Amino acid sequence: MIYLDSKLCLLFIFLQKLTQEAVQKRTFTKWINSHLAKHKPPLEVSDLFEDIKDGVKLLALLEVLSGQRLPREQGRQLKRIHWVSNIGTALKFLEGRKSVYRGSPIKLVNIHATDIADGRPSIVLGLIWTIILYFQIEELTSNLPALQALSNSNSSVDSTASCETGSPPMKRRVNNKFQGNAKKALLRWVQCTAAKDFGIEVKDFGPSWRSGVAFQAVVHAIRPNLVDMEVVRRRNNRENLEEAFALAENELGIPRLLDPEDVDVDKPDEKSIMTYVAQFLKHYPNPQHSEGDGQQDEVLCSSLPFSQSKEERKMLRELKVFLDQLERDLLRAQATEGSLTDKYQAFKNFHVQYEMKKKQTDQLLQPVHKEGKLSVDQALVKQAWDRLSARLLDWHIHLDKSLPGPLGVIGAWLHRAEMALREDIPLQHVHEETANVLHRKLEQHKVKCLHTHRCWQF
Repeated sequence: MIYLDSKLCLLFIFLQKLTQEAVQKRTFTKWINSHLAKHKPPLEVSDLFEDIKDGVKLLALLEVLSGQRLPREQGRQLKRIHWVSNIGTALKFLEGRKSVYRGSPIKLVNIHATDIADGRPSIVLGLIWTIILYFQIEELTSNLPALQALSNSNSSVDSTASCETGSPPMKRRVNNKFQGNAKKALLRWVQCTAAKDFGIEVKDFGPSWRSGVAFQAVVHAIRPNLVDMEVVRRRNNRENLEEAFALAENELGIPRLLDPEDVDVDKPDEKSIMTYVAQFLKHYPNPQHSEGDGQQDEVLCSSLPFSQSKEERKMLRELKVFLDQLERDLLRAQATEGSLTDKYQAFKNFHVQYEMKKKQTDQLLQPVHKEGKLSVDQALVKQAWDRLSARLLDWHIHLDKSLPGPLGVIGAWLHRAEMALREDIPLQHVHEETANVLHRKLEQHKVKCLHTHRCWQF
């Protein structure tokens, strides 16, 4: 009888893990696609474990998130050696980034390029979760100074027990330390912006969200006219969840990453809910003042509106809307058929609008905190500005390279020269190595200038 109970328990854990894996796969795929839609050309992931194997879409995702160009192997006949090379580039790029909370490089424990190329579900999901945690949850919550201070305290947020078994103890400790800070910051944001206004207890990213009331409260905090909380309290879980997700998508433009059946279960997946909830932070960066239960809560909730004036926050939000619209218009213009002259004229029009906003953007992006940190509004504008800048530069380079005859060759050479000059030169511990790197860069630049001069003579 005891043996049978043990087998049933193991079977239950196994089925629970499969369910959790399936929910994460769906959620992460939708999250990835919401970003790959901004790539040029737009890309899409259908089967996460298969489509990420060659590393091409993984690199494209990191480019969209970071605004940087990454080298890659690409083509119709990529072999496994090329897959591993692409994935290795992505992993190296991630390991070169620093965790905002720890201040040290991101550690990818037990995540290897060959495992991603094999499509191992647990490894792929672990990698994507790390990307979400750094590029979405950490980036956004770290711009709330009181939250960052709070997340460095010794207390921790209670969370449901993990179903993941078989992971090395060291791996779990590292990941939990990385995850705990960002998780606490995001949870505190929810508690200060929505939960306390309605007496809702949100103590985790699991069962607290099952009824859908917490989701409705977050939507209400952003747009009060969209939600009647009295009606919400009388409805069942599925109705609340469905309406909250629909309102967020249709009224706030927040991608629908979850379905009601993913959340209305005994043990909702914590990572999936965190991924979805973090998106709301972009739409409501300045929570209202609320009275905390203790001194720490008061410091947290009272400092979230920052030292910016209401007018400055309004200007930042309007600038963000303008930049997003300009980027969408730019992408449509690039895809429109026309002569090279027409395309240059279109580019010029966009560049004029870009330059007109540059001074205003520089002024609004002055840090509001002593430690030089930006507010969430400012961080979102900076992301939009950097992304638009990168797209304009890429378009300009493409147009220059498309010029007929020698002019196109010159455009290509100038592009390569500019890329070489823009490359970061790592400072080596040995001065001789640094000198050699600089010498190679200068020689490359001389060669490109010589080619350009000869072409002009021709």
